[in-house]
Amino acid sequence: MEPARLGVILDSSVLVEANRGRAGVAPLLRQWAAQVGNVELALCSVTVAELAHGIHRADTPERRSRRRVFLDDLKAAVVVHPITVDTAELVGRINAECSRHGDVVPLDDLLIGCCALELGYAVATRNDRHFRKIPGLELIQL
Repeated sequence: MEPARLGVILDSSVLVEANRGRAGVAPLLRQWAAQVGNVELALCSVTVAELAHGIHRADTPERRSRRRVFLDDLKAAVVVHPITVDTAELVGRINAECSRHGDVVPLDDLLIGCCALELGYAVATRNDRHFRKIPGLELIQL
C-alpha cells in the first residue's frame, strides 16, 4: 500500500505555463484541486525565487506587471513552505547519492523535491527530467 499523498508542491514549470495562458490564479487552483483531490496545493520558497527571477527578467513592463500580479495572487492563495534545516540535510544526502550514481540534479529542483519529500507531498511539474532522479519523490502532471 502506497503512503497517502498529503499535498502537492507546484513547480515553476507548471506555473509559468499557466501564467502564459493568462488564466487567473483562482480558476487554475480550482482546476488543479479537482485533479489532485482533497490535498493541499502549495509552493516551495525556491519556486517563489524562480518566479521572481522571471519577473525581473521580463522584457516588457506589461509582462513584468502580469508576472508580478500572478506571483502575488499565488502567494496570497497558497501556503509557501520554507527550506528547513531538515530539508537541507535531505538535500545533502540525496545529492551525494545521486552523485555516486553519476546523476546530476540542479540545486533548485533538488531543493524543491526535498521540500516535497520532507512534507510527504508530490511535485506537479511539466519537466520531470531532473525530479525523477530524486528517490521516493512522487511526480504528477497537471
